[in-house]
Amino acid sequence: MNTFSDSLLQALALIASADPVLWGVVTRSVGVSATATLLACGMGMVLGAWLAVARFKGRNLVLTLLNTSLGVPAVVVGLVVYLLLSRSGPLGFLGWLFTFQAMVIAQTALVLPIATALTRQAIEDADQRYGEQLLSVGATTLNRGLLLGWDERYALLTVLLAVFGRAIAEVGTVMIVGGNIEGFTRVMTTAIALETSKGDLPMALGLGVVLLLLVLLLNAAVSWVRLWRERVDVAPAQGVL
Repeated sequence: MNTFSDSLLQALALIASADPVLWGVVTRSVGVSATATLLACGMGMVLGAWLAVARFKGRNLVLTLLNTSLGVPAVVVGLVVYLLLSRSGPLGFLGWLFTFQAMVIAQTALVLPIATALTRQAIEDADQRYGEQLLSVGATTLNRGLLLGWDERYALLTVLLAVFGRAIAEVGTVMIVGGNIEGFTRVMTTAIALETSKGDLPMALGLGVVLLLLVLLLNAAVSWVRLWRERVDVAPAQGVL
């Protein structure tokens, strides 16, 4: 108990004193996760919107594969990206293994199915409510996807926050493709694992506290968006009554 309390006090002191090592790792971790989230959501929301409204042969098979990809272990994603970027791999000429770019690619590949699946579900639910009306006015598949995506923009904002939360808490993929190199590819999750094994509990605990605070802020943001959306939806209905 004394070890925990002493380590926690030292961890809080590191945070309060703006320790450059600690905040350098935090900044890098947020940068990697934010970049991966923007890439994954940019592609996943377009693909998810299209899957929600398009009807084609083999759609059920595509949806099954998409849902299956949600359960792929992070270390497997990291291994595949590692093989692609390794010197003998098809993308080895880029020289990106153990770099910021490699971690972004790995995290993007990990969270892309999440962004796609959550977007598809949100827009497909909206399509069941408004799809017939849009079809009656001659909306094409592309227009339906875009209009329903705009109508569900607040739900998609929640998707973006959820994807970022998953990305920043990930450790397996970035450990494999990033290498946990100090000052270059070390992020919060990999640093926590390393500092714990070295016995530097204050630094590990300090990073853990910052990570928990970030996740807490994300959850608070998701809850705020949901409540705000409910108020926005309820206000017009009360005006009609």
